[in-house]
Amino acid sequence: MADRKTLRVYRTRGPADGEDWAAVAVALNERMARRRIGQQDLARESGVSVSTLRELQHGAGRRVQNKTLTAIARALDWPDNHLIDVLLAGTPTGSEPTGDPGREILAALARVEDRLGEIARRLAAVEETISRSGEPDRT
Repeated sequence: MADRKTLRVYRTRGPADGEDWAAVAVALNERMARRRIGQQDLARESGVSVSTLRELQHGAGRRVQNKTLTAIARALDWPDNHLIDVLLAGTPTGSEPTGDPGREILAALARVEDRLGEIARRLAAVEETISRSGEPDRT
């Protein structure tokens, strides 16, 4: 039987050595802002509680399971292991994750779709302003 002192057993609720929960918080907050998704929507999409998301957004006061990080990553159109990689390696959040090219293409398409939606909203606002001002439509 192995000596219990040599086994690495996680019994505490706090972060373990080498885990960068602040990097996870930054990545999560940036992605949520970029995708314009709130805690309630992300909780619904990922199946993770709002309180857990809130803790993660503030640097996690406690450890969460890998499956929780995976569910959040999926809901944000990241590869399944992205948040785990950020946690363990402190991956720069500004760079897109590497991995499955299909997932990366889908994530890029989602960003394009988000941007087109923003452009369409802005264009509709400009058209509404023009129509209210009484100027003739130049289209």
